[in-house]
Amino acid sequence: MKFKSIYIFFSITLFILLFILILIPRLSGSPDNDFWSFYYLLIILWVLLFSLVNVLYFLNRKLFSLMESENWPALIRYLENRIIQKGRYSTRLVRLLANTYLELSDTAGVMNLENISGIVKPLVVDENVLIFGLARILSRDISGAVRFYQSRRENANPQIRDWVCFYYAFSLILAKEYKQASIELKILARMSKNMLITALSAYFLDGVLSHVLPDLYVEFRDISYSARTRVLKNLPNFDSWRRELSHLSKEFYFTSLQKYTDKTKEWLYG
Repeated sequence: MKFKSIYIFFSITLFILLFILILIPRLSGSPDNDFWSFYYLLIILWVLLFSLVNVLYFLNRKLFSLMESENWPALIRYLENRIIQKGRYSTRLVRLLANTYLELSDTAGVMNLENISGIVKPLVVDENVLIFGLARILSRDISGAVRFYQSRRENANPQIRDWVCFYYAFSLILAKEYKQASIELKILARMSKNMLITALSAYFLDGVLSHVLPDLYVEFRDISYSARTRVLKNLPNFDSWRRELSHLSKEFYFTSLQKYTDKTKEWLYG
Protein backbone atom coordinates (compact mmCIF):
# COMPACT_ATOMS: atom_id res chain seq x y z
CA MET A 1 0.00 0.00 0.00
CA LYS A 2 1.41 3.39 -1.02
CA PHE A 3 0.71 5.45 2.07
CA LYS A 4 2.50 8.50 0.67
CA SER A 5 0.34 8.38 -2.45
CA ILE A 6 -2.79 8.13 -0.31
CA TYR A 7 -1.62 11.10 1.76
CA ILE A 8 -1.00 13.18 -1.39
CA PHE A 9 -4.40 12.19 -2.79
CA PHE A 10 -6.19 13.28 0.39
CA SER A 11 -4.23 16.53 0.49
CA ILE A 12 -5.14 17.35 -3.12
CA THR A 13 -8.77 16.49 -2.43
CA LEU A 14 -8.81 18.78 0.59
CA PHE A 15 -7.28 21.64 -1.40
CA ILE A 16 -9.92 21.19 -4.09
CA LEU A 17 -12.52 21.38 -1.32
CA LEU A 18 -10.88 24.58 -0.05
CA PHE A 19 -11.04 26.07 -3.55
CA ILE A 20 -14.76 25.25 -3.70
CA LEU A 21 -15.29 26.85 -0.29
CA ILE A 22 -13.58 30.03 -1.51
CA LEU A 23 -15.86 30.14 -4.55
CA ILE A 24 -19.10 29.66 -2.60
CA PRO A 25 -19.46 33.31 -1.39
CA ARG A 26 -18.81 34.61 -4.92
CA LEU A 27 -21.52 32.35 -6.34
CA SER A 28 -24.02 33.17 -3.61
CA GLY A 29 -24.48 36.86 -4.36
CA SER A 30 -25.09 38.70 -1.09
CA PRO A 31 -25.36 35.96 1.53
CA ASP A 32 -27.11 36.62 4.85
CA ASN A 33 -25.78 36.09 8.37
CA ASP A 34 -26.97 32.48 8.54
CA PHE A 35 -24.97 31.70 5.42
CA TRP A 36 -21.80 33.22 6.89
CA SER A 37 -22.22 31.25 10.11
CA PHE A 38 -22.49 28.03 8.09
CA TYR A 39 -19.60 29.10 5.83
CA TYR A 40 -17.23 29.75 8.73
CA LEU A 41 -18.21 26.40 10.25
CA LEU A 42 -17.19 24.69 6.99
CA ILE A 43 -13.85 26.51 7.03
CA ILE A 44 -13.21 25.42 10.63
CA LEU A 45 -14.08 21.82 9.76
CA TRP A 46 -11.73 21.96 6.76
CA VAL A 47 -8.86 23.25 8.93
CA LEU A 48 -9.47 20.51 11.51
CA LEU A 49 -9.62 17.76 8.89
CA PHE A 50 -6.53 19.00 7.08
CA SER A 51 -4.64 19.24 10.37
CA LEU A 52 -5.72 15.73 11.39
CA VAL A 53 -4.57 14.19 8.09
CA ASN A 54 -1.17 15.87 8.37
CA VAL A 55 -0.65 15.01 12.03
CA LEU A 56 -1.57 11.35 11.50
CA TYR A 57 0.71 11.04 8.48
CA PHE A 58 3.77 12.71 9.98
CA LEU A 59 3.42 10.89 13.32
CA ASN A 60 3.32 7.54 11.53
CA ARG A 61 5.40 8.11 8.40
CA LYS A 62 8.25 5.84 9.58
CA LEU A 63 5.75 3.09 10.28
CA PHE A 64 4.18 3.57 6.84
CA SER A 65 7.60 3.53 5.18
CA LEU A 66 8.60 0.25 6.83
CA MET A 67 5.29 -1.36 5.90
CA GLU A 68 5.58 -0.22 2.28
CA SER A 69 9.11 -1.60 1.97
CA GLU A 70 8.08 -4.85 3.73
CA ASN A 71 11.19 -4.61 5.90
CA TRP A 72 9.76 -6.94 8.53
CA PRO A 73 12.78 -7.14 10.90
CA ALA A 74 13.04 -3.34 11.02
CA LEU A 75 9.28 -3.05 11.45
CA ILE A 76 9.43 -5.47 14.39
CA ARG A 77 12.19 -3.42 16.07
CA TYR A 78 10.22 -0.22 15.53
CA LEU A 79 6.98 -1.68 16.94
CA GLU A 80 8.71 -3.36 19.88
CA ASN A 81 10.21 -0.02 20.82
CA ARG A 82 6.91 1.77 20.44
CA ILE A 83 4.82 -0.84 22.27
CA ILE A 84 7.06 -2.53 24.83
CA GLN A 85 9.63 0.17 25.53
CA LYS A 86 7.28 3.17 25.38
CA GLY A 87 4.24 1.30 26.71
CA ARG A 88 1.84 2.15 23.87
CA TYR A 89 -0.27 -0.99 23.99
CA SER A 90 -2.94 -0.07 21.46
CA THR A 91 -5.02 -2.83 19.88
CA ARG A 92 -3.93 -1.76 16.40
CA LEU A 93 -0.19 -1.71 17.11
CA VAL A 94 -0.23 -5.00 19.02
CA ARG A 95 -2.13 -6.68 16.18
CA LEU A 96 0.32 -5.30 13.63
CA LEU A 97 3.31 -6.54 15.62
CA ALA A 98 1.75 -9.99 16.09
CA ASN A 99 1.02 -10.24 12.35
CA THR A 100 4.57 -9.16 11.54
CA TYR A 101 5.98 -11.86 13.82
CA LEU A 102 3.86 -14.40 11.94
CA GLU A 103 5.14 -13.09 8.60
CA LEU A 104 8.53 -14.35 9.82
CA SER A 105 7.01 -17.52 11.35
CA ASP A 106 8.07 -16.28 14.80
CA THR A 107 5.31 -17.81 16.92
CA ALA A 108 7.48 -17.48 20.03
CA GLY A 109 7.52 -13.72 19.48
CA VAL A 110 3.71 -13.69 19.33
CA MET A 111 3.45 -15.67 22.56
CA ASN A 112 5.90 -13.37 24.32
CA LEU A 113 3.93 -10.35 23.13
CA GLU A 114 0.74 -11.93 24.46
CA ASN A 115 2.31 -12.59 27.87
CA ILE A 116 3.58 -9.02 28.21
CA SER A 117 0.33 -7.48 26.93
CA GLY A 118 -1.71 -9.67 29.27
CA ILE A 119 0.13 -8.20 32.24
CA VAL A 120 0.15 -4.57 31.12
CA LYS A 121 -3.19 -4.33 29.30
CA PRO A 122 -5.30 -7.54 29.23
CA LEU A 123 -7.96 -5.94 27.03
CA VAL A 124 -5.47 -5.91 24.15
CA VAL A 125 -5.22 -9.70 24.32
CA ASP A 126 -9.02 -10.02 24.27
CA GLU A 127 -9.23 -7.77 21.22
CA ASN A 128 -6.57 -9.84 19.41
CA VAL A 129 -7.69 -13.27 20.58
CA LEU A 130 -7.77 -14.69 17.03
CA ILE A 131 -4.15 -13.95 16.21
CA PHE A 132 -2.84 -15.10 19.61
CA GLY A 133 -4.81 -18.33 19.35
CA LEU A 134 -3.56 -18.88 15.80
CA ALA A 135 0.03 -18.67 17.04
CA ARG A 136 -0.65 -21.70 19.23
CA ILE A 137 -2.01 -23.65 16.27
CA LEU A 138 0.95 -22.73 14.07
CA SER A 139 3.38 -23.74 16.80
CA ARG A 140 1.49 -27.07 17.07
CA ASP A 141 0.36 -26.39 20.63
CA ILE A 142 -3.09 -27.70 19.77
CA SER A 143 -4.21 -28.45 23.33
CA GLY A 144 -3.14 -24.91 24.27
CA ALA A 145 -5.19 -23.51 21.37
CA VAL A 146 -8.24 -25.49 22.50
CA ARG A 147 -7.98 -24.13 26.05
CA PHE A 148 -7.24 -20.60 24.84
CA TYR A 149 -10.26 -20.35 22.54
CA GLN A 150 -12.55 -22.21 24.93
CA SER A 151 -11.83 -19.78 27.76
CA ARG A 152 -12.53 -16.74 25.58
CA ARG A 153 -15.36 -17.66 23.25
CA GLU A 154 -18.20 -16.71 25.60
CA ASN A 155 -16.87 -13.24 26.43
CA ALA A 156 -15.36 -12.43 23.04
CA ASN A 157 -16.14 -9.18 21.27
CA PRO A 158 -19.46 -9.74 19.44
CA GLN A 159 -17.81 -8.71 16.15
CA ILE A 160 -15.40 -11.64 16.28
CA ARG A 161 -17.25 -14.09 18.56
CA ASP A 162 -18.30 -16.41 15.74
CA TRP A 163 -14.71 -16.52 14.49
CA VAL A 164 -13.49 -17.40 17.98
CA CYS A 165 -16.09 -20.20 18.16
CA PHE A 166 -15.07 -21.43 14.70
CA TYR A 167 -11.40 -21.51 15.65
CA TYR A 168 -12.31 -23.33 18.84
CA ALA A 169 -14.03 -25.99 16.72
CA PHE A 170 -11.11 -26.03 14.28
CA SER A 171 -8.62 -26.59 17.09
CA LEU A 172 -10.86 -29.38 18.44
CA ILE A 173 -10.68 -31.09 15.04
CA LEU A 174 -6.89 -30.80 15.08
CA ALA A 175 -6.97 -32.32 18.58
CA LYS A 176 -9.18 -35.14 17.18
CA GLU A 177 -12.01 -34.25 19.55
CA TYR A 178 -14.49 -34.66 16.74
CA LYS A 179 -17.79 -34.89 18.62
CA GLN A 180 -17.16 -31.71 20.59
CA ALA A 181 -16.09 -29.97 17.39
CA SER A 182 -19.31 -31.06 15.69
CA ILE A 183 -21.40 -29.48 18.47
CA GLU A 184 -19.76 -26.10 17.85
CA LEU A 185 -19.94 -26.36 14.06
CA LYS A 186 -23.61 -27.35 14.05
CA ILE A 187 -24.46 -24.21 16.02
CA LEU A 188 -22.43 -22.02 13.65
CA ALA A 189 -23.86 -23.65 10.52
CA ARG A 190 -27.39 -23.03 11.77
CA MET A 191 -27.08 -19.70 13.54
CA SER A 192 -24.12 -17.64 12.31
CA LYS A 193 -24.97 -14.52 10.31
CA ASN A 194 -21.47 -14.51 8.83
CA MET A 195 -21.75 -16.36 5.52
CA LEU A 196 -18.06 -17.32 5.42
CA ILE A 197 -18.28 -18.93 8.85
CA THR A 198 -21.56 -20.61 7.93
CA ALA A 199 -20.01 -22.02 4.76
CA LEU A 200 -16.80 -23.20 6.45
CA SER A 201 -18.74 -24.82 9.28
CA ALA A 202 -21.05 -26.63 6.86
CA TYR A 203 -18.11 -27.81 4.77
CA PHE A 204 -16.31 -29.23 7.81
CA LEU A 205 -19.46 -31.05 8.90
CA ASP A 206 -20.12 -32.58 5.50
CA GLY A 207 -16.62 -32.91 4.09
CA VAL A 208 -14.60 -33.83 7.19
CA LEU A 209 -16.58 -34.88 10.25
CA SER A 210 -19.09 -37.04 8.39
CA HIS A 211 -16.18 -39.34 7.46
CA VAL A 212 -14.85 -39.74 10.99
CA LEU A 213 -18.30 -39.86 12.64
CA PRO A 214 -20.28 -41.93 10.11
CA ASP A 215 -23.11 -42.60 12.57
CA LEU A 216 -23.93 -38.90 12.39
CA TYR A 217 -23.64 -38.64 8.61
CA VAL A 218 -27.34 -38.00 7.96
CA GLU A 219 -27.58 -35.28 10.62
CA PHE A 220 -24.42 -33.58 9.36
CA ARG A 221 -25.64 -33.80 5.76
CA ASP A 222 -29.00 -32.21 6.54
CA ILE A 223 -27.50 -29.38 8.59
CA SER A 224 -24.72 -28.67 6.10
CA TYR A 225 -26.97 -28.60 3.05
CA SER A 226 -29.47 -26.35 4.79
CA ALA A 227 -26.57 -24.02 5.58
CA ARG A 228 -25.34 -24.30 1.99
CA THR A 229 -28.74 -23.18 0.71
CA ARG A 230 -28.65 -20.18 3.03
CA VAL A 231 -25.15 -19.23 1.92
CA LEU A 232 -26.03 -19.50 -1.78
CA LYS A 233 -28.97 -17.14 -1.28
CA ASN A 234 -26.53 -14.52 -0.03
CA LEU A 235 -23.49 -15.44 -2.15
CA PRO A 236 -24.96 -16.92 -5.32
CA ASN A 237 -21.79 -17.07 -7.46
CA PHE A 238 -17.98 -17.01 -7.49
CA ASP A 239 -17.81 -13.23 -7.75
CA SER A 240 -19.92 -12.68 -4.64
CA TRP A 241 -17.80 -15.26 -2.80
CA ARG A 242 -14.57 -13.52 -3.82
CA ARG A 243 -15.93 -10.15 -2.75
CA GLU A 244 -16.82 -11.58 0.66
CA LEU A 245 -13.32 -13.03 1.01
CA SER A 246 -11.70 -9.75 -0.01
CA HIS A 247 -12.99 -8.05 3.15
CA LEU A 248 -10.67 -10.28 5.20
CA SER A 249 -7.77 -10.56 2.75
CA LYS A 250 -5.40 -8.70 5.10
CA GLU A 251 -6.29 -10.68 8.23
CA PHE A 252 -3.70 -13.34 9.05
CA TYR A 253 -6.21 -15.46 10.96
CA PHE A 254 -8.27 -15.70 7.76
CA THR A 255 -5.58 -16.10 5.11
CA SER A 256 -4.18 -19.04 7.09
CA LEU A 257 -7.42 -20.86 6.21
CA GLN A 258 -6.95 -20.50 2.45
CA LYS A 259 -6.65 -24.27 1.92
CA TYR A 260 -10.07 -24.72 3.52
CA THR A 261 -11.73 -21.70 1.91
CA ASP A 262 -10.70 -23.10 -1.49
CA LYS A 263 -12.24 -26.48 -0.63
CA THR A 264 -15.35 -24.78 0.72
CA LYS A 265 -15.70 -22.80 -2.50
CA GLU A 266 -15.61 -26.02 -4.53
CA TRP A 267 -18.10 -27.64 -2.16
CA LEU A 268 -20.47 -24.68 -2.56
CA TYR A 269 -20.29 -24.06 -6.28
CA GLY A 270 -18.68 -27.14 -7.80
